[in-house]
Amino acid sequence: MKKNRAKILGTALLVAVIVIPLILQAQPRGGRGKRGGRGGTSSSLQSPALAKDNEEKKVLAVLNDIVRSQSDAPGRIVPTDTGRLLRLLVEATNSKNVVEIGTSVGHSALWMLLGLKATGGHLTTFDIDPWAVKRARQNFDNAGVGDLVTIIEGDAHVECKALKDPIDLLFLDADKEGYLDYMEKLMPLLRTGGIISADNINMMTQAFIDAITKNPDLETIILGNVSITLKKR
Repeated sequence: MKKNRAKILGTALLVAVIVIPLILQAQPRGGRGKRGGRGGTSSSLQSPALAKDNEEKKVLAVLNDIVRSQSDAPGRIVPTDTGRLLRLLVEATNSKNVVEIGTSVGHSALWMLLGLKATGGHLTTFDIDPWAVKRARQNFDNAGVGDLVTIIEGDAHVECKALKDPIDLLFLDADKEGYLDYMEKLMPLLRTGGIISADNINMMTQAFIDAITKNPDLETIILGNVSITLKKR
């Protein structure tokens, strides 16, 4: 019991260290107006992602290519800041088994795979769109991380029931009305101290929002358009 509590506390502290500065950066800064003042947003304060080695440089190059070519996949990728947040969550919580619902072309997955390269973990990602799955596979191979990810093509509401191993981090970015069903199916596998993150909070159903904010076993914060939920027990 003490070990579990320590793990939960450690995860919560790590999430706080990551998230609170981002929230503070995102707040408008008061003061002296646009000229000579300290106005700005988090994007103006953040540095670009920097590669620590050639392997990371390869992944970041593919991520940049995806962003540049997103005109052929409108709305299919998360904002870069969200991707970077996911990478931080994976690596800071030492996640080994990450599950993603909604692969798309692999943009968010590649950010999480940067973290998984450091933790020695693996990503399982689901998508129902054959075109998206094909593009994601190409992007993973081009980035040199194809061996760290399993793509499951099909209806994730059905396919995710085959998962058996404990989950460290679950990222939801698929059909918004299906978030609650995904969570209910996969919550039993999410370890104590594990994280659920969901994109597009503005499009989530009220039932899902209630589920992550009114359950005493969960602790949820909303960062921009992303929810981050800690499983306390």
